[in-house]
Amino acid sequence: MPTIEACRLALRDALPVAGPDVIQALAPEGRLRAGINLSNFLLVTSGPEVLPPSGVSPGIADALADLLGCDVQYVTFPSPGAVADAGKDNVWDIGNIGADPARAEFVRFTDAYCQIEATCLVRGASAFAAFADVDQPGIRIATKARAAYTLWLERNLKHAELVLFDSPDTAVEGFLNEPLDVLAGLRPRLLEDLARLPDTRLLPEKFAAIQQAIGTPSDRDPAGSAFLQSFVEAAKRSGLVQALIDEHQVTGKLAVAD
Repeated sequence: MPTIEACRLALRDALPVAGPDVIQALAPEGRLRAGINLSNFLLVTSGPEVLPPSGVSPGIADALADLLGCDVQYVTFPSPGAVADAGKDNVWDIGNIGADPARAEFVRFTDAYCQIEATCLVRGASAFAAFADVDQPGIRIATKARAAYTLWLERNLKHAELVLFDSPDTAVEGFLNEPLDVLAGLRPRLLEDLARLPDTRLLPEKFAAIQQAIGTPSDRDPAGSAFLQSFVEAAKRSGLVQALIDEHQVTGKLAVAD
């Protein structure tokens, strides 16, 4: 596997030099302000208390800034919804969050650079064998408000009820204490919950693959978003995304997007 630096060199060879229109669209203040969601422990492995952040998401932003010939400034947020909300406030130039139609009012997204499976944790004695069994009248699902997987559930569930919580931790508490029937979340986090919650099990199939992309404010020059799309394609092709996944030890939890 090539090193991160080798992949970054390959990116420079693969992409055209960013023109003035691209620079103005992506770094109008002379630096790339990258909106980073601190709550996703797979993408920001340094943890929410450590600044500047490190991980796959900050690494992607740093590689982009290098191509633009400017410094990166990390603008951090406690949740992906907060990143998306700030898309109309000119506080970031790119936002690294899950691409979802509900976030597209103010944000123009690239294709995904990596993805994470979302699934459900249930009690061991429950009759649920597949996700289709969960979507039934009277079933209540604990989930984190405004997470990309929750937005997917809001669009696709027909019968089950979502019960929204502020964080994955409070969703676990609700699942245990209310009690609720199902806990929805990202598979890597649910595997941690499974290890400490007796008499629970994971459903084997994913209900969605949450795709992490790069967004830019939709009122910017489209030249910027076109360059971002080319960057994402080259970052996957060059091996940079996989190298960042390996470097930050989230192999098997994150995957390079198809």
